Amino acid sequence: MGGSEAQRLQVVAYAAGQGNNSSAARRLSLSRALAVRSYLIDKGIRSTRIDVRAMGAPEGANSGPADRVDLVLVSQ
Repeated sequence: MGGSEAQRLQVVAYAAGQGNNSSAARRLSLSRALAVRSYLIDKGIRSTRIDVRAMGAPEGANSGPADRVDLVLVSQ
């Protein structure tokens, strides 16, 4: 397997929950991830190369802002 043929893009979204409402945080992070996915598809990236992960509120070990979307290029 060579080069970009084995690469995928992960859209990993986080959202701060209000209080202990992890369900709302997960829904918000999913909404953000899907919006970014749609944008990338509109810009020419094939949908089959994009994986979406809605993480909800970030766990203590994650660094960075609570409300964010990370793009991770993964080689397979």
